[in-house]
Amino acid sequence: MNMDKIDDLQKKIKIKFNDPEKLILALTHRSYLNENRQLKSSNERMEFLGDAILEYWTSNKLFSLFPSFDEGQLTNLRSLIVCTQNLAEVGAKFNIGEYILLSRGEETHGGRENISLLADTFESIIGAIHLDQGYQAVEKFLECFLNDNITTLSQKNIYKDPKSLFQEIAQSKRGITPHYQTISEKGPDHQKNFEVGVYLNKKLIATGKGNSKQKAEEDAATKAGEIIV
Repeated sequence: MNMDKIDDLQKKIKIKFNDPEKLILALTHRSYLNENRQLKSSNERMEFLGDAILEYWTSNKLFSLFPSFDEGQLTNLRSLIVCTQNLAEVGAKFNIGEYILLSRGEETHGGRENISLLADTFESIIGAIHLDQGYQAVEKFLECFLNDNITTLSQKNIYKDPKSLFQEIAQSKRGITPHYQTISEKGPDHQKNFEVGVYLNKKLIATGKGNSKQKAEEDAATKAGEIIV
């Protein structure tokens, strides 16, 4: 990757990496390895780490910010903050899709706008920051990009993830509870890619993709909510 682009991204996220290679790895989607055989690793391990760190940081943040919230309210608000759609929107603040290393095929099929891919990369950047500089640097990064987001979401007074929101819409508009079915499951165990459909009765409303069934279901629910209005 052009180091000018890496420098540009570091300025946007306000983190100067001691080892920029960690940031490059965090931006490397597994599809990129297919066209660059000399590379052995994608960002999936960093995403695993970043996901866990984000869950902890968000839990701790909400516990401190909202002392009057019960467990259910905290859980629902956390789900809304860490869901695929929200992380993709937060990543868009620094044009995260512009920097991801993708295969030509993935890029042609809209990879730079794929919300699941954007959210995964956001999490992998968290993992990279932690490996490069430790948890305090992660806190700085997340405070910068999620503080206002948390305030906005908490003021809605309704803390629901995409699946819960679509269920309410479907029951209100159609009187039907949606259900989800896995359409396809590709890749080895450590690199699964799921496609899931959300249905009202037997009618397919929308499909979603992700590297877990949960993320694919969230993606499908988000798309379905835009169709059933």
